[in-house]
Amino acid sequence: MSKNWKQPKPTEGERKKALSDAKKTIARNKRARHDLEIEDTLEAGIALGGTEVKALRMGRASIVDGWVEFNGGEAWLYGVNIPMYSQGSWNNHAPTRKRKLLLHKHEIYRWAERSAAKGYTVVPLELYFFEGRAKVELGLGRGKKEWDKRQALREKQDEREARRAMSNYLKRPDRSR
Repeated sequence: MSKNWKQPKPTEGERKKALSDAKKTIARNKRARHDLEIEDTLEAGIALGGTEVKALRMGRASIVDGWVEFNGGEAWLYGVNIPMYSQGSWNNHAPTRKRKLLLHKHEIYRWAERSAAKGYTVVPLELYFFEGRAKVELGLGRGKKEWDKRQALREKQDEREARRAMSNYLKRPDRSR
């Protein structure tokens, strides 16, 4: 005999944990996807210190000018701006310091080799919290030519217009069929 058991309602603590474990985006690098043809992505942790985490939790960061360099078996994130924490004291962090990326050795060596090829670069695509830890999504990209960028914008605009036309057609009440 099978009983129909109801799932118990989640407690307040379980709901808060589920919310904190969700992915919370802090910053996106839209310019990188426009200027580069992204071939591969990778998630990495970031070594943060001092008041950087509190500043990130306030949702203030800019990764548009960021890039990644590989030196001596380590990956470093440059050009990312995490502004000073407003309630911080004399021990506030430097906003644009280089930050160490937390990756496995084989990932570092593989990506260093791939980024050393001519025309390739590694840039941050997204900065977010996942399960309470700061993460950055890295992208290996090759620069687009100017006509590639125009072509991509044209395709996006054509797709948007096609969706709008289909939506308008489906909403028309005078369709007979």
